[in-house]
Amino acid sequence: MQAIKENQDFSLTIKKSKFLAYVSKVNTEAEVSQFLADLKAEHPKAKHIVYAYRLLEAGQIKERVHNDGEPNKSAAWPIYNLLKMQDIVGCLIVVVRYYGGVKLGVGGLVRAYTEAGQAVLKNNLRG
Repeated sequence: MQAIKENQDFSLTIKKSKFLAYVSKVNTEAEVSQFLADLKAEHPKAKHIVYAYRLLEAGQIKERVHNDGEPNKSAAWPIYNLLKMQDIVGCLIVVVRYYGGVKLGVGGLVRAYTEAGQAVLKNNLRG
């Protein structure tokens, strides 16, 4: 299993939509809830706040994804797959999207959310 070294953030713009990615060390679902509440307060006008996490609590891996209105499997699942494929635990990735008026399509969303997730994980893992 791997974990992240530190909390980080990353921003990218694709076809006028702004994607703000955050990665955070989390150990409990309460910490996840608090981090999400803080981001929702910080970004009240965001169109979507998408997330995925994997935690190790009491010897059990807990996982969750949330698309926040994006098309099925286009947003949170690509982020979750990054965590799962690299066996990362104790980690929450959130991507805040400000819609820019241009539809990206499912493939475009998958690429955007994957790129945002990869960026906050880059050079940030310890085994």
